[in-house]
Amino acid sequence: MSEALTPERLRSLTPLNVLSEQQWRELRRQLVPQPVLAGQWLFRRGDQARLTYYLLAGELQLEAADGRQQRLVAGSEASCHPLSPSLPRLQDARALTDLSVLVLDSGTLNRLVTWRLAHQDLLLELGASYEELEWLERLLDSPLFARVPPANVRAMLERLQLVELQAGSTVLREGEAGDCCYFLKSGRVEVIRGTGTERQVLAELEVGACFGEEALLAERPRNATVTVVEDAVVLRLARRDFVALLKEPVVNEIGLGEAARLLTAGAQWLDVRLQGEYERAHAVSALNMPLQLLRLKARLLDRSRTYLCYCDSGRRSASAVFLLSQLGFDGYGLRGGLDALPEVQREGLLCESGAGYLVRSGGRVERSG
Repeated sequence: MSEALTPERLRSLTPLNVLSEQQWRELRRQLVPQPVLAGQWLFRRGDQARLTYYLLAGELQLEAADGRQQRLVAGSEASCHPLSPSLPRLQDARALTDLSVLVLDSGTLNRLVTWRLAHQDLLLELGASYEELEWLERLLDSPLFARVPPANVRAMLERLQLVELQAGSTVLREGEAGDCCYFLKSGRVEVIRGTGTERQVLAELEVGACFGEEALLAERPRNATVTVVEDAVVLRLARRDFVALLKEPVVNEIGLGEAARLLTAGAQWLDVRLQGEYERAHAVSALNMPLQLLRLKARLLDRSRTYLCYCDSGRRSASAVFLLSQLGFDGYGLRGGLDALPEVQREGLLCESGAGYLVRSGGRVERSG
């Protein structure tokens, strides 16, 4: 038995109904109805799995320890709430008919709901101060801001400087030093790399987009030019405020010991150095995605996986972690980079050389020749 999981159906489920469409996209791998055959147990009393269940189709029976029973029918008001949400479970759940259920990771759901409610309060608070909140709503819908505390967002908004730009003007220029980043409030801008016959348009940014942050993270010159396609309004954030309010809560760094624990749990090394650096020596099974290509190739990564980024100094890996956060991935940087490791640890980590591993669509990995 299957039940179409439409946006309307999602909006009928509590607390999914408070999430934004961007947050539903973050959950999309989990938004797949699961079949349960009549007579099967969905869960038993005492179960402690951190999962949230919703009944989408069919009928089931909940039975408490004292024998009290509750018959639950899909489409009823009660079915719009999680089934036996307390842990450990206080009830048995058995399918009376073939069922369709939605099963979500409770930790992820709780994080998204908490973030959404906290930022809704912020939007209400700011409603009297900002004439137009659409750009801010789009900004806060970025996966990046799921990791930024509301207090930091509030402080950031107080420090933004508004800049009006005409079509054809340049906001950032490739090769220049970076002392700030920007958020696009209105209009259209495009990101360009190279000049003349080497000129390449990399992207056209949407309202709410952050740009110029990579030079601040890596402490390197701008790696692209940003020009205005249609009259625009941007908001400028100085380097020191960017580092204190956005980078510090988002760019998580770990040591080699913690990295080993995460690898055991299924994490993946991501080498963000140049291909030549990677081929000289790299970590076992590490994927190579040079920082300048990461934004273009990130669609090939697996969103259900945690990526451990490394480079020589730690600067490129910090940029990579920030970028992955913007795109909705979980990532950590190796603290201090390879240069900070004792020689014996560095040699133990970088124990492979030559061509390595290629990532394909859907996160599938192949060993290159």
